[in-house]
Amino acid sequence: MAARRTHGPLADPGDGAGAGRRAAGQPRARVKKAASPADDAVDAAAQARERILAVIRAIPRGQVMGYGQVAAKAGLPGRARLTARVLGMNDDPDLPWHRVLRSDGRIAMPEGSRGWREQNQRLRAEGVVMERGRVKHMPRGSGDDLDAAVWGPG
Repeated sequence: MAARRTHGPLADPGDGAGAGRRAAGQPRARVKKAASPADDAVDAAAQARERILAVIRAIPRGQVMGYGQVAAKAGLPGRARLTARVLGMNDDPDLPWHRVLRSDGRIAMPEGSRGWREQNQRLRAEGVVMERGRVKHMPRGSGDDLDAAVWGPG
């Protein structure tokens, strides 16, 4: 009669009495599945989206920022297009999307379109001075007061 293996990859399942076997009625041990690179990418994208949305929510009434400025404040410098993509997929009616413009102060939608008219109207209602779809004085620079609003006192 051959010796029976009780552990290792070729172990004989036998009657469950072998070394390291679970007792009858006990649940199997759960094996934690390792995170895949795809899972990590999804998490990173969700975090980036939330950071961008947090910056947009913190833009004070009557003020505007460029897409690139929003991305930079979110810790994603050079990702202006990501900011635009996040805004394009927005379904939150309370998000102040209208406060985000192109770097030259222009509304990014086609002039005269329904979205262009709505953004122009919303900005004017907040006291932003607009001239032919462009903010008269587009802010440049660091926006330190926005840093405090988003991240709290330094």
